[in-house]
Amino acid sequence: MKKLVIATRGSKLALWQSEHIKSVLEEQNPGLEVELKIIVTSGDKILDVPLAKIGGKGLFLKEIEETMLRGDAHLAVHSLKDVPTKMPEGLLLAAITEREDARDAMLSEKYASIDMLPEGAVVGTSSLRRRMQILSLRPDLSIKDLRGNVDTRIRKLKEGEYDAIILASAGINRLGLLDSVEHVYPIALENMIPAMGQGALGIEAIDDPEVLAIARRLEDENTRIETTIEREFVDTLEGGCQVPIGVKATVQSSGTILTQALLGLPDGTEVLSETVELSLKECSGLGKAMAETLIGRGARELLIRAEKLAYES
Repeated sequence: MKKLVIATRGSKLALWQSEHIKSVLEEQNPGLEVELKIIVTSGDKILDVPLAKIGGKGLFLKEIEETMLRGDAHLAVHSLKDVPTKMPEGLLLAAITEREDARDAMLSEKYASIDMLPEGAVVGTSSLRRRMQILSLRPDLSIKDLRGNVDTRIRKLKEGEYDAIILASAGINRLGLLDSVEHVYPIALENMIPAMGQGALGIEAIDDPEVLAIARRLEDENTRIETTIEREFVDTLEGGCQVPIGVKATVQSSGTILTQALLGLPDGTEVLSETVELSLKECSGLGKAMAETLIGRGARELLIRAEKLAYES
């Protein structure tokens, strides 16, 4: 294969991710030309409506996947947290890269931590999962929807529209933005569990042996183990971006895997959680088992209420 085309969104973060994978692929495959094809998606165009009301992160994937299925691109590089657990026919999750920091982070010009935010402080996030966990910690805070690319979100923070905003640590690190705001506070997993796959890149590829052979060299074994559990958990719950679900599996040096999960209502008033630690040899089906435990405690009913509340708010 002489040329490979990566379909990508045009945001700074999407371009960084695709350029990063392009450079790795060219290093791994001498003589291979890798081209980026920029796609403007519906999610990039609709900025004045909360994601939960218009279909969630799937809006960012649809046109990219259609481009691949038409034969106009071979690969796409996604933040894995945005990739649904079900793949379209003809496309595969060919590789999952080594994970960056999976935590969420609070950015603020005035306040160094969530505890330091004053009563009634305005916190920006477009994520129902983050909203749920912030309000569970600090029900006195005011949560305001936050859309746009990373630069736009930080500009709105600096202009005083928000007292703090919540972003993924991985995106901040990848774009070199640690010094762009006075305070960047990574939130401990004990206080905020990330979305499935957060911090990892998912390489979506057409079902072609030559393309798959190239893409699979990007695979990280431990990240695949962790994110398989996380994605299985969400898949069993039949939950997507429109409902508040957090799940993080962590491969530990002791040979065990620690998995923390929670779900609930967007206002943080009702939350179900579960934590399990097993040896790596015993972790097959762990995501499904944890989801079924929570289903037995009323998770499905709670998520139906959560989705309804998200659309009403």
